[in-house]
Amino acid sequence: MSHGEPAHGERDERDHWNVGSGEFELGTDGPAVILVGVDDTVTSLRAAAYAAGLARRQRARLVAVYVSPITAAFGAAGAAVMVAEAEAHDELAKELRTQFEQGIRDRGITGTFVVAHGDPYREIKRIADETRADAIVVGASKQAGHRFVGSLAVRLVRAGKWPVTVVP
Repeated sequence: MSHGEPAHGERDERDHWNVGSGEFELGTDGPAVILVGVDDTVTSLRAAAYAAGLARRQRARLVAVYVSPITAAFGAAGAAVMVAEAEAHDELAKELRTQFEQGIRDRGITGTFVVAHGDPYREIKRIADETRADAIVVGASKQAGHRFVGSLAVRLVRAGKWPVTVVP
């Protein structure tokens, strides 16, 4: 046996670089698709700026996802509240899309802005799968209750499918 070769029955450390034909491997040559979750919080806007810089340096496509939460309300007053909330979320999505499109144009990167409705964790996870994202970037949660029930970032990390960067 020559120096550097594995002993019989041992796995060659170099084998982890070999992927069978037709297999999809995340993150092998740097990310090709970076997904960032955005809303109107300071941490999410920092995450978007960080993800845009990363996409520019890696020559990756940037997918920004805004998830409009669905709220439950009852009765006539509840319906009016739901309509008002939906309009506010639509306006926010429009503003975020405009900022995103200007940002990618200024940085010379390609990207897509996606609006979804529902639970942010489920929607980001679904869109990451659909776009074959190699990495996810989110802003750190500032909500006190997330220390106990788990933030979006923690839930994405626990999913174990993508590298997740949490921006403070």
